[in-house]
Amino acid sequence: MVDTLLIHYKINIMSTKTKLPSWFNGQCYTHGSEVTNRYSGESYKLTAEELSMYDFIVGAELVLSMGLNNEKMIKDMRKGLDWFRTHNAEAYMVLLD
Repeated sequence: MVDTLLIHYKINIMSTKTKLPSWFNGQCYTHGSEVTNRYSGESYKLTAEELSMYDFIVGAELVLSMGLNNEKMIKDMRKGLDWFRTHNAEAYMVLLD
């Protein structure tokens, strides 16, 4: 019974539209998808908004790893990580921590 309630709770949380912040200037997807952590192999199903933010964060990490340091990009990537942590802590732990 408790497991069933938890599953329904997670489904309701995932199906609620989460608005992306006004500073976000990345691609806004219309559909979510399952994402796999490139290091651990663990997967998590993301909403369209979460996937948009996830790709933004991973893209910023890639650009920064190439040595193209940009203070605004670093700041926005950190804001993206904070947004993700707040809106879906479980997915954050699986995919970005």
